[in-house]
Amino acid sequence: MHKTALFPGLAERMKKRRGGRDHIFETLAAPKTALIVVDVQGFFCDPETSGGQNTIDIVPAINTLAEGMRAAGGTVVWIVTTFTEATAQAWSTLFHEFCSPPVRERLLTGLGPGGWGHALHPDLVVKPGDLRVEKDRFSPFIADASTLHADLQARGIDTIVVTGTETNVCCESTARDGMMLNYKTIMVSDANAAHDDNHHNSALSNIYGFVDVMTTDEVLARLTPANAQAAAE
Repeated sequence: MHKTALFPGLAERMKKRRGGRDHIFETLAAPKTALIVVDVQGFFCDPETSGGQNTIDIVPAINTLAEGMRAAGGTVVWIVTTFTEATAQAWSTLFHEFCSPPVRERLLTGLGPGGWGHALHPDLVVKPGDLRVEKDRFSPFIADASTLHADLQARGIDTIVVTGTETNVCCESTARDGMMLNYKTIMVSDANAAHDDNHHNSALSNIYGFVDVMTTDEVLARLTPANAQAAAE
């Protein structure tokens, strides 16, 4: 499990910018909130892959968040990276410039439909009412990468809670683009995983200026159930 530590002085500087608040979002209306679980697939739990054991370590926290989100009337979304030969051609900058042939082959065989690492980690608790969304880019929010934005809009979602792997790649990309699309965005420090603490903490620090960063317990404490939200309105 990562030891989270933001850059020195960052929290204090952002607190001042926020008018003395430790967190931007003090309440989360569950019916308008979605837990986004990014890429917790066998591929990213493999020891040869950057997330590895760190990804496996966050599975209990993700299950706890998913259970709490469902109970409060929120939405749980499982994001699954799916690569095909068509992806490799359309995204040739990644597959042919950044990846050697063996790495490219590993991505396609591991994350292709039915590939050895394509399935979600078996310890994740997935329920029938949850959403499953496939993506073929780091961020599911960019044009044509997935149906996520349309799916969330159809459900009236305006807040996203980002978890998964890797903190500094697909999770950070998802959170950045989500905020740019005007979602209230939270990254969960103990439910995101990266190669090591440095990668994890650098990503959280880099994004801290425009998303909220909370722990699992802090998110659950702020969830307002559907019935309580209706009563308040």
